[in-house]
Amino acid sequence: MSETHIHIHLNGESVGASAPSKAAATARKAPKASPPKKVKRKASAYSKKYGAAFKKVAKQHKTKSGSWKKGGFKRAQKDAHKLAKK
Repeated sequence: MSETHIHIHLNGESVGASAPSKAAATARKAPKASPPKKVKRKASAYSKKYGAAFKKVAKQHKTKSGSWKKGGFKRAQKDAHKLAKK
């Protein structure tokens, strides 16, 4: 056999090659670290009051089927902010 002949095994690795194969290189890589968990911000006192006020007011600005009346969401927001400021 000549000097340039490379013997290849059944698993695809070459005997005469000096550089490692791609399969061997990827197997040696360390697993990726999981991204840090996002920390939820604490709700402010005002946002809690507003949320409660919005739930109270929302029903007045909705139809029987539960969808918003025309301009209802905007008016509900405005009323909820009024109540929350008190």
